[in-house]
Amino acid sequence: MKQIPAKKSTALFFIFFLSFFAFAIDWPAREGRVTANFGISDEGIPLLGNEFAAAGPVFPADMGELIFVHDPENHAVRFPSPLGSWMALDHGDNMAGIYGRYEDRQGTPVPTLVESGTVLAAAGRTGWSQQNGFYFAVFDRRERRWVNPSVIITGNISGIEDRTPPVIRQVELRTVAGTPINPGLTQRLTQGLYTIYVDVWDSQGTGGELLAPNRITCSINGEEKAVLSYETLVSREGKRMVYRSGTVPAAQVYDPRGFGLGEIRLTRGQAILVIEARDIMDNARSVTYRLTID
Repeated sequence: MKQIPAKKSTALFFIFFLSFFAFAIDWPAREGRVTANFGISDEGIPLLGNEFAAAGPVFPADMGELIFVHDPENHAVRFPSPLGSWMALDHGDNMAGIYGRYEDRQGTPVPTLVESGTVLAAAGRTGWSQQNGFYFAVFDRRERRWVNPSVIITGNISGIEDRTPPVIRQVELRTVAGTPINPGLTQRLTQGLYTIYVDVWDSQGTGGELLAPNRITCSINGEEKAVLSYETLVSREGKRMVYRSGTVPAAQVYDPRGFGLGEIRLTRGQAILVIEARDIMDNARSVTYRLTID
């Protein structure tokens, strides 16, 4: 297994990073590109894995034990799955890999014990997919949480080095009364609470897809006030929860105006507002607003 290079972040990330340091796996294909990634909005719900456009074989991310196979032709399962043909492998350390939307195996059995390099299936178009490819997710069975595959797998699936930082397209502050404010056009504000939205997207430069960044932070006068992070996602009582300065329902984060970072308080005086977005390869972009608060 390969090791994961250290990334700059807060102490929270390092705690998470160290807990998964021994669990490093590979992408389940040799070629392809990410078309939707962990945390991106899927009609207002965060995606729990990565979707790939690809052709050719799908491999296990690591050696493992087969724990479930779903065949669309299996009539014991009454409802169609959005993942189409899919299977789950236990990769050890209570980590399960979910492989989906591959071509129907047409009854070909999967060995119970799977070695690295074994062909699981071929990329396909089963389930709710619009193009040929596959879906891959990682689930922490002990902590009952979904893990961003890119945290434990470095680089792009095709080996192309990603040096492109996310693009911050717009920042919006919204008053308690609901009035939208563009801090780039309005430099003088009244003190009080504001909800902040950031329209930001990432691209790995392989196909032009707009992806979710790995981390967005908001700082005021050098002090971090809000953070949205995509190392893990959890589900509680049927609702998907996102880490945003604490765990909150996804509905509070996904908005047509962008990612909701929550509320910030602006007090009288000069305020330097900095929004920074980072991707999983630690490419970063930031915007700065100098505000006068009355």
